[in-house]
Amino acid sequence: MRKVMDMLSKASQVFILTDENVAPFWLPEVAHWLHCESAIDIVIKAGEQHKNLQTVQRIWKTLMKHHADRNALLINLGGGTITDLGGFAASTYKRGIRFINAPTTLLAMVDAAIGGKTGIDFGGAKNQIGTFTEAEDVLIDPIFLTTLPEREIRSGMAEMLKYGFISDSKLLEINLENYQQYITHCGEIKREIVAKDPYEKGLRKVLNFGHTLGHAIESHCLTKDTPLLHGEAVALGMRAALWLSVKQCGLNEKVLKDYEKQLPMLLAEAVMDLDKTDVEPILSYLAHDKKNRGEKPQFVLLEAVGKPVLDVEVSMETVRLSLEDTIINKVW
Repeated sequence: MRKVMDMLSKASQVFILTDENVAPFWLPEVAHWLHCESAIDIVIKAGEQHKNLQTVQRIWKTLMKHHADRNALLINLGGGTITDLGGFAASTYKRGIRFINAPTTLLAMVDAAIGGKTGIDFGGAKNQIGTFTEAEDVLIDPIFLTTLPEREIRSGMAEMLKYGFISDSKLLEINLENYQQYITHCGEIKREIVAKDPYEKGLRKVLNFGHTLGHAIESHCLTKDTPLLHGEAVALGMRAALWLSVKQCGLNEKVLKDYEKQLPMLLAEAVMDLDKTDVEPILSYLAHDKKNRGEKPQFVLLEAVGKPVLDVEVSMETVRLSLEDTIINKVW
């Protein structure tokens, strides 16, 4: 906290970016805690559908309107959409101003706010435009979770389970009663991986477990009346990835079956409006996945819990089967 207070004292101006859901609960409190009541607020509409260039332009225009210089500081107060969006806006405004992430969702605390990935969605696809730029600091405080809807908690738990599959099997035991004790540990796992591979040339790719199809499912559902939260889409993506891991990498099928027992907990409040007609539209989004080699999707799969395999090339027909088995059979 001393580092943050020092940055605040040296900043020429302080801006706080948040959304309309978070602002009523936490904007005044955070400004008070950080002794920056004179900070300029930027409040945007909530939701992944607003993580786009138009919103970034609004942020840039606000910074310009108030003559923000390169010594200005942006505080991103919110979930993963805010930390992604705000980080991108800050990293590009005047070729970069400093920013701090103050994540208010479980998912952002364990994943999105950590590691320096910033970005926006473009052309209907997730995170197509972005930078690798580390926040100056990440302020994690579980008090923010006291106002978070339980559906968002379940969504964040999906990302926590991801760390269980790729790194520490203890995390596969999390539930609604004990998850808070593992928040710090999840962040430590991500920071250790990012420190070894900050630009995702190799090891960092393990963090994409479940996200190849997860992002495609999420993008498609944003076009429907019942969008899924990021973690809910990743929960389905991990189920498909485990199915592929059994078929392609010899993963013990028990790992898949045990995870299927957890899906009802993760998806309890999701409106699962998916059927056979959604399979092809979801697959079409794979063409935009950043991990592709040419037009061929590359997956992170498992040969065992804690033993991920990178850059596994899977035929589109096999991917289709994994998706159909996950969606049509409604394994949740």
